[in-house]
Amino acid sequence: MATLSSAGIGSGLNVESIVTGLMSIERQPLSKLQSQQSSYQSKISALGTIKSNLSSLQAAAKALTPAIGQSATASFSAYKASLADSTIATASTSNSAVAGSYSLEVTTLATSQRLALGPTYAADAQVLDFGSDSSRTLSITKGSTTVDITLESSQNTLAAVRDAINNAGAGVNASIVTDTGGKQNLLLTATSGGTANAVSLSGTATFIDPNNPGSTIGVSSAFSQTQAATDAVVKIQGISIATSGNTITNAIDGVTLELSKTGTTTLTVSRDNADLKSKLDTFVNAYNTLNSSIKSLSAYDASSKKGAVLNGDASLRNVQSQIRSALSNLPAELAGSSVRSLGDMGISFQTDGSLKIDSTKFDKAVSTNFSAVASAIGVYGSAVKTATTQLLETGGVVSARTDGLNSSVRSISKQIDSLNNRLTAIEKNYRAQFTALDTSMASMSTTSSYLSQQLSLLNSL
Repeated sequence: MATLSSAGIGSGLNVESIVTGLMSIERQPLSKLQSQQSSYQSKISALGTIKSNLSSLQAAAKALTPAIGQSATASFSAYKASLADSTIATASTSNSAVAGSYSLEVTTLATSQRLALGPTYAADAQVLDFGSDSSRTLSITKGSTTVDITLESSQNTLAAVRDAINNAGAGVNASIVTDTGGKQNLLLTATSGGTANAVSLSGTATFIDPNNPGSTIGVSSAFSQTQAATDAVVKIQGISIATSGNTITNAIDGVTLELSKTGTTTLTVSRDNADLKSKLDTFVNAYNTLNSSIKSLSAYDASSKKGAVLNGDASLRNVQSQIRSALSNLPAELAGSSVRSLGDMGISFQTDGSLKIDSTKFDKAVSTNFSAVASAIGVYGSAVKTATTQLLETGGVVSARTDGLNSSVRSISKQIDSLNNRLTAIEKNYRAQFTALDTSMASMSTTSSYLSQQLSLLNSL
């Protein structure tokens, strides 16, 4: 029997076109499954956007929730300090500050003690006399604390002594000054000002006297004081205060002063609501982003009669409902407060569902009764934090809906794999049938040609 090299040659039929058409019909269920899977994946992606928006809102709400055991007033209180003459001092505050105005008179600044080595040396000169010892000690005492610095015989230059002192952290900084003749001197400066930070020197180290060869100078007498340590003296509201440094931390509650020069000025401490306002702005922006996402993902276009990817999705309505309830319901904790709703502090819902802060109304509310506003913010912040946490947690609305969609995607993937295997078998069967048809028709065609030839011969006879 004749064999065919290509389907359709024996029959004259366009077998490839016929098989392709038949398989197109067979693949229609596959296209529906793939379309459904794509739809689920789009919903998962959209829910990912909602989850991200909720996480941002959760973080913003957490920033508006007082820590456990801390009052809202203490949590949100912030102060700023300013001086009429900022060249005299600078000031910083903590939330324990109290608003007020204070006179400040700086009569003396704290100074750091300075010491200079008496003899001077060439840069590479030997400066210490070790005698028969391999090491000597240089002791630096500040208050009741003494730091012993061991100097080895190999450390016998001013540079080596300087480095050993600086590495010891003994309360002084050492430096070398070189004069016009190339001679070097060692200077010591107390790291902090004030009499309490003055130091004294002792130890077994002895310096070589360059003016009397063979003579030595003990460390205690080798250095002379070039500047005595002094304490800062200031008057705050006429009360004199002495401090060892130019930083004053305990004179005014919650205020730290850094003194710069002597003089008289006025310090003003006032409440600073900028940080609280910034946290509220962040919260409102986070809510508005979520609100915008919900609107766009659940929208319906009447002209095209098409809904957005999450149009009609119950989980989206649930998210919107829980967040709106946390912001709209009047909390029982604020029943007797003068500030109970968002509107009382200048925050209101707009026609599109977004929030907006009226800065003028907010500023008036906090200046009138800061504690009441702080308490209200803390209560609403806590309510939204709780709502977002419940929505995002495992088993929550968003996670449950996402898990359900992922499960559907996996199920459809299995159906698609199974259907693809079936379609492969169907196409193989179609091709086998048409190959058999081709072979049969080719055989018939050969027989027909033979009979026609024989009949033609008969007729000629």
